Amino acid sequence: MTLSTLDLALVEEATKKSGLIWVRGGGADRALWHAWVDGAAHVLGDGPGEQPFPGLADGASAEVTVRSKDKGGRLVAWTATVRELPPRGEEWAAAVAELKGKRLNAPDSEDMTERWARECRLLRLEPESVRAGLPDGSLAATPLPSPATTRRAIPAGLPKLLLKRRKAARG
Repeated sequence: MTLSTLDLALVEEATKKSGLIWVRGGGADRALWHAWVDGAAHVLGDGPGEQPFPGLADGASAEVTVRSKDKGGRLVAWTATVRELPPRGEEWAAAVAELKGKRLNAPDSEDMTERWARECRLLRLEPESVRAGLPDGSLAATPLPSPATTRRAIPAGLPKLLLKRRKAARG
């Protein structure tokens, strides 16, 4: 299915301006940094120290949601065909040139492209169709398991202890 010119312009403009895209493909939703090159979003990862994208495979489909950079709300959602680009090819080199400028805090900025060619995968997400309308329910993803914890309730005696210290300081 080909996209209309208006749909493609919406997808391209929204995706270019967004710092992250949310991608769902065979696994959990992932927020991925990307670059828009030659009519498609390109994501790089699955290597040591790079973003993971399990479940995204060559020839599969993926659901892409683009959020607003300033408000964080959903701008557009589109279905993509996933295509893995072979390292060091012409398309790969063009995409990597754009991605290199967007990669923050790289441990090896000098040899980054060589490491990417050896250890990472570069995926091209080509727009296939735009999802019309708003979703029926919340699109909030369940947080991934983490050893991090939230604040615990304060001990019951702590407010009294703090109140005594304030009275002693005043008096």
